[in-house]
Amino acid sequence: MTFLIAHLSDPHIGPLPPLKLRHLMNKRMTGALNWHGARATIHNMTVFAEIIADILAQKPDHVALTGDLVNIGFEPEFPQALSMTKELGTPDKVSIVPGNHDAYVRGSLAAMERSFAAFMVGDGQAKPVAFPYLRERDGIAFIGVNSGVPTLPFMASGEVGVRQREALAQILDETAQRKLYRVVMIHHPPVRVASRFGRSLRDADAFTRMLAKHGAELVLHGHNHRHSLHHVRGPAGTVPVLGVASASAVPGTPAHRAEYHLIRIDAAARRTEIVRRGFSPENGGIHEIGSPIRFAADL
Repeated sequence: MTFLIAHLSDPHIGPLPPLKLRHLMNKRMTGALNWHGARATIHNMTVFAEIIADILAQKPDHVALTGDLVNIGFEPEFPQALSMTKELGTPDKVSIVPGNHDAYVRGSLAAMERSFAAFMVGDGQAKPVAFPYLRERDGIAFIGVNSGVPTLPFMASGEVGVRQREALAQILDETAQRKLYRVVMIHHPPVRVASRFGRSLRDADAFTRMLAKHGAELVLHGHNHRHSLHHVRGPAGTVPVLGVASASAVPGTPAHRAEYHLIRIDAAARRTEIVRRGFSPENGGIHEIGSPIRFAADL
């Protein structure tokens, strides 16, 4: 039996709600200027709605959304984002982790939790939200990690931190003992070469060392607004690290067009197939991109 995951990220749901000057007396000033100067034309909510409709047509068993739901971490943005993302499914069918834009300034993550807590808690876990969280679905362990932290203006870096890494290592060991297929969800790519300075995961090296010791079958991330596939060392073989483009981006280059991943997993055989589906302005609508990617994890 196979399990189908839809993986999407970075919808940057807009438009920005009305802002007063007092809301902009911090990093939000540069973020608002960035939205009105560029992001408002890059992130198209009609296209995002088409992506959502296409995901629903594929009937995934679970949806993983790896952050940057909003733009400047302003509290009224999160209910607006919820009104769109709730179309993907109920909280038990959709798992979310924050991105750097969701944690834009101090207090942003608390505002996100007020709207999205039910999508960011582990099985049997009561509020408040605590990362990493664990959800088990038909032999798949969905493990949510938070890399979103407030940063200085013009910076978009992230950090997991010692406490989360230690807790994650314990979850990875426990789920490995139960022979679960472990899917780690994080916003920033935990690979040093995957992001330029100012946008990287600050403790990427420590994170990959942890994966080398404790392993995972798949790591899902967003942040870079483009598809990517890296492999890092695991206890036996390698761990695939899969990045997805923005779910709403429509600039002129194919590398930055809206897309998502369909990931079909045979947990018992440890086989994985990845299909890219994305927006095509030339042909209209959502179409399959390229050929499926297939690999088998070490048992």
